[in-house]
Amino acid sequence: MKKLSLILGCVLLFAGIAQAAEKPVIRIGARVFTEQTLLAEITSQYLRTKGYDARVTGGLGSNLARSAQESGQLDLIWEYTGVSLVAYNHIDEKLDSEQSYARVKELDAKKGLVWLSPSRFSNTYALALPQKVAEEHPEINSISDLTKAMAEDTREHRLVALDTEFANRSDGLAGMVKLYDMNLTRKNTRQMDAGLVYTALRNGQVFAGLVYTTDGRLNAFKLKLLEDDKHYFPDYTAAPVIRQEYLDQHPQLAAELKPLANLFDDETMRQLNARVDVDHESPSAVAADFLRQHPIN
Repeated sequence: MKKLSLILGCVLLFAGIAQAAEKPVIRIGARVFTEQTLLAEITSQYLRTKGYDARVTGGLGSNLARSAQESGQLDLIWEYTGVSLVAYNHIDEKLDSEQSYARVKELDAKKGLVWLSPSRFSNTYALALPQKVAEEHPEINSISDLTKAMAEDTREHRLVALDTEFANRSDGLAGMVKLYDMNLTRKNTRQMDAGLVYTALRNGQVFAGLVYTTDGRLNAFKLKLLEDDKHYFPDYTAAPVIRQEYLDQHPQLAAELKPLANLFDDETMRQLNARVDVDHESPSAVAADFLRQHPIN
């Protein structure tokens, strides 16, 4: 009897190992901010229920993430149309959301990358004022107004906080300064981690700062968004982008991710981001709770 139990145990053990080995590995990349961490975590937890061995690599810069995917080191990334359009494909033509999606889908297909069904949110950039600055300067309602205010008063306390990636990207600071003719130099700008920009705004350490339109801290910190009156920032609709080679091997993935992408709209992303950045919940816990509340058959 003991011998039989041992044999049965070994059979079950090897069956479990074989079953685990059969799970397709999918390598998911995430850039270095909360929303990307959440999207990658939600996607990985969801795909594990679909039989994938989902593995996440986070904390990546845009160029590093893109290079890793093009070279086959990552399989899936949640990408934004505006980033691919401007930063990767160097298209400066002004396009709406549908045109942007169609264009990047076409251009990235030539690089072996497939844009799957998009989400319903666009996380574009904006400049924002802290509550106190907004109250003291009710005349500043747009980026053009901010440009004028910065030109009229060049005192060092009028600092603008920018996240490091935006400050050094082709669709970032340089283009904005050129279009708005802004007097932004090393003297009156501060580069920092994206999360620290919000801290600096909340604490009144800067005059203005670069923010994301789906960030949960906008309402929590009572920040005033400025109108992009010259329409500098492109559409940044988010969608899962997969390597063509991987999709060819797992064609069902497109249908599996479509209902997940459809769950995300602007308000949903603000709420999810706020749970991490304001309420200090862990991304994994927020992801698990979101999937419990939004079961996908």
